Amino acid sequence: MPVATNLPGRPEKEPEDEVPQEVLAVGPLRTVDPRSFILMGLFLPLMLAFFLSFLLRPPLRALKRAHIPEAAGAALLLLVLVGGVGLGLYSLATPATEWIAKVPESVTRVQRKLRTLRSPMEQMSRTADQVERTIAGDSTTAPVAAVKSPSWIKQALFGGTTAFVSEAVVVIVLLYFLLASGDLFLRKLIKVLPTFTDKKRAVEIAREVEHNISTYLFTVTLINVGVGVAVGVGVWLLRMPNPVLWGVLACVLTYIPYLGAVVGIGTLGLAALLVFDDLGRALAVAAVYLVVSFLEGNFVTPMVLGRRLTLNPVVIFVGLLFWFFLWGIPGALLAVPTLAVFKIVCDHVDTLAPIGEFFGPADDV
Repeated sequence: MPVATNLPGRPEKEPEDEVPQEVLAVGPLRTVDPRSFILMGLFLPLMLAFFLSFLLRPPLRALKRAHIPEAAGAALLLLVLVGGVGLGLYSLATPATEWIAKVPESVTRVQRKLRTLRSPMEQMSRTADQVERTIAGDSTTAPVAAVKSPSWIKQALFGGTTAFVSEAVVVIVLLYFLLASGDLFLRKLIKVLPTFTDKKRAVEIAREVEHNISTYLFTVTLINVGVGVAVGVGVWLLRMPNPVLWGVLACVLTYIPYLGAVVGIGTLGLAALLVFDDLGRALAVAAVYLVVSFLEGNFVTPMVLGRRLTLNPVVIFVGLLFWFFLWGIPGALLAVPTLAVFKIVCDHVDTLAPIGEFFGPADDV
């Protein structure tokens, strides 16, 4: 005689957590959107290689004046670039991993240290909860949710290592061909233009645009390196461990306007709370980043770049949102250089000059 499994009044056993296969899929099982693959796998490495080629064009010309062929000079520059970046990543990998490993175990410590700042708000919240339970006639205390270990942090930072390496290889190969080809595309353009006046105008525009873009990228990189050095020295004076790591982080995040400084200050402030028992000293570490970022954004960059190469803050913010939505963090890093390059090109093409004027700062009006 069969036994009924679903008795009256007894709920049917819920199936265990059924997670869609698309969520659990990792690696080869992951569904790939062709549009996302084209944007991330093709256009992003192409734009990175494009910007790096402009940044490395001046030293490549210097090597060419020293009678070093462009192909050999490009290989030498890439060897120095890849070697320097690889050495830097290798030296910073250990301290970065150590800081990331401390995050799950340090959540309680950070909350305890911040309790002195938020105790008035917590008292108000507890009072409001008690009043609400009294009105509802419920005297039980709501259970406290357990804090789960944020293991997603490591996955977010290191989960895409394979994709990062493959895209880095594509960028290096594209960058080599862009540098080694020299003025190939300009010569092709001159060849197809009909008149000598058009050819001369094309050469002038190409040289001036290339010079302005190279100057902009090189200057911004120097400013960001200066920010990293200032932050690193400042936190070192405050006895913060791994000052080089925080300096490099500040240098990279400075490429992202507005949001980069917020993320950097928050990250450095939380790290300082884990190191120092004195809350004032921890806040001083974050204040160093805040002061350096304020001086860079309001005085150093506008003064060094000048009005001609600066952008409208509204355009920067909209462009940052657009590129971040399109490519994520890499898009945020490329947002301002992309807008600056577009403005420089518009300023040198008569039909696009109104767009370049619109992208400019308010002082130009």
